[in-house]
Amino acid sequence: MAVNLTKGQKISLDKGMKLALIGLGWDTNRYTGRADFDLDASAFLLGANGKVRKDEDFVFYGNLKADNESVVHTGDSLSGGSGGDDETLFIDFSKVPADVERIAITVTIYEAQERGQNFGQVSNAYVRLAKRSGEADTEGIEQLRYNLGEDFSIETALVVCELYRSGSDWKFNAVGAGYQGGLYALCKAYGVNV
Repeated sequence: MAVNLTKGQKISLDKGMKLALIGLGWDTNRYTGRADFDLDASAFLLGANGKVRKDEDFVFYGNLKADNESVVHTGDSLSGGSGGDDETLFIDFSKVPADVERIAITVTIYEAQERGQNFGQVSNAYVRLAKRSGEADTEGIEQLRYNLGEDFSIETALVVCELYRSGSDWKFNAVGAGYQGGLYALCKAYGVNV
């Protein structure tokens, strides 16, 4: 049975977990806007300074794999709201470079400002972490889940969670922090050249 987390809660991952799935899902509220929502999941592989080591450490719809395939994005869902994971990332902890201390998982709204959209118009957002039995396992067994609630109004970017090293182990931090400025703001904060 999966553990349900609350904002700010941290939990150690199964010490035997080599392969993980990060599933992100959401629904968009009905509104009178003219454009569809396109939410995008991303991962930032961060060094000790809280920045990417190089631009390729930013995994998103335009760069689906980290250099060594330690993190792989399975592709961009342009509509979401499918009643399950809308976007998925695979993590192979054995391949994460030793100088990567954290992996920040984020969700942003594509062209949010141009479309007049924000996370106040998004509901039922969650992140889940599942343990995969092997490379062919695309579902995994859910270990934990963090439901984000509806604490956001004008934000266009969210840091959903972080996976971070604690000695030789990995831990999960339910962050749930919202930001304005979309993906561009997150890229600047994490040191990606944009």
